[in-house]
Amino acid sequence: MNVTVIGTGGWGTALAVLLHGNGCHVRLWGRLAEEVEPILATGENALLLPGVRVPEAIVVTMDEAVALRGAEMVVLAVPSHGMRDICRRLRPHIPMAALLVHVAKGIENPTAKRMSEVIAEELRRTDIVALSGPSHAEEVARGIPTAVVAASPSTACATRAQEVFMNERFRVYTHDDLIGVELGGAIKNVIALAAGVCDGIGLGDNTKAALCTRGLAEMTRLGVACGARAETFSGLSGLGDLIVTAFSRHSRNRAFGERLGRGETAPEILATTRAVAEGVRTVLSVQQLAQVHKVEMPIAREVYAIVHNGKSPHQAVRDLMGRDAKPEFSG
Repeated sequence: MNVTVIGTGGWGTALAVLLHGNGCHVRLWGRLAEEVEPILATGENALLLPGVRVPEAIVVTMDEAVALRGAEMVVLAVPSHGMRDICRRLRPHIPMAALLVHVAKGIENPTAKRMSEVIAEELRRTDIVALSGPSHAEEVARGIPTAVVAASPSTACATRAQEVFMNERFRVYTHDDLIGVELGGAIKNVIALAAGVCDGIGLGDNTKAALCTRGLAEMTRLGVACGARAETFSGLSGLGDLIVTAFSRHSRNRAFGERLGRGETAPEILATTRAVAEGVRTVLSVQQLAQVHKVEMPIAREVYAIVHNGKSPHQAVRDLMGRDAKPEFSG
């Protein structure tokens, strides 16, 4: 299959390497010279995926026409905040018959739209697959066993993506709850920020376990209110992705939260890192959706207050622990 991967970040590079290993003819497109040129010069994305060789057979280019000519599958591996502009830019070049797969884990600001909704609006297509789950690029690129889901209302589209991506070290399940899979992958980043705050403050395992469990309840409540199925959040794109993002040393969102817990402000952190912590923007949309659907999300509310209003993390913990007593499954 001719596959074009859009985005020369760590995840886009890792997926290009994986797909090449699966026997696909892969082209990797990037818009930033500082990302593309080093790959062309050294055969490695040393900035974002150091130590992983990019095979010479992968065509790396900044020319969208060259990248997308004859593509049978297009993998959109760009951050959620850039998805709309990238789709708009590439629309004239994407073949209508190409299967669209996105791997972004965020919700657009200020529209609060999921990535498949953004892509559908810009590319005027509905046959979209979301590939999501606990899958750090650093591990996938090195062949560490990983399991994810390919979600689409179309069984045929999900199955096609499954067939192309799956190998003995990258297991892909199909799923038909696109809303739940997309929201799970996005909202867990907000909870992971909170988990990082716990690490930064120096709180214990008890605290982090409680936070993640109650965070999963918040993810599920909002997802169901938005039309997802509750059981989706017990799967790879919900609980699975939450575990890896809240606890892993590779997690950008957890690391961002840890720095918040140590006393840095969000603007200070953003000024000193290239890493994209999707939860920083996603928490704005989560707050918006929670208000629209009248869903109680106390952890997400405190993350919003810490990141965007400068609230003390210590005070946020006190406020969460001081809420009124209630049964566990009441909210």
